[in-house]
Amino acid sequence: MSDTPRLPGLTSAEADWLVQAAPAVGAERGFPPLAVAVVDLTGEVVVLRRADGGMPMTSRIAVAKARTALLALRSSGLIQLPGGIVDSIQHLYGGDFVPWAGGVLVTDGDVILGAAGASGAHAVEARRPYRWRCGGGRRAGPADGRVCGEGAPRRRALPLRGR
Repeated sequence: MSDTPRLPGLTSAEADWLVQAAPAVGAERGFPPLAVAVVDLTGEVVVLRRADGGMPMTSRIAVAKARTALLALRSSGLIQLPGGIVDSIQHLYGGDFVPWAGGVLVTDGDVILGAAGASGAHAVEARRPYRWRCGGGRRAGPADGRVCGEGAPRRRALPLRGR
């Protein structure tokens, strides 16, 4: 065991589950191949996965959407700012500020554990509410209340689609 302190937040198993579950649900709903990213509290990538056939640019966009949710402390699709302010913030954060649907916080109650971002669906699809309920107190993703299957972490993950 290491004496190095660990940041609070998601475990790698939870992050892996999120990036595996989201593309599967997207495929069920007829979305194009998605890229899904999970970032820790510092905004650094924990896991990034792009489905087969996904556009290469969706990987970077998924990371940027996750970081946007973390920076704004809300789902990226709920950010409403004038274009000039968005441009300034994008400049400050090196382009990693994307105020469009697809980025969400991952929480345990009121405690932020990290964020997740998804990219690859069209804007209309990205606005659909999307949540999973997976036991425990953490939230992440379908609003239909679907219970996650075997192997899902005993936590909840937050909407992987921007609502």
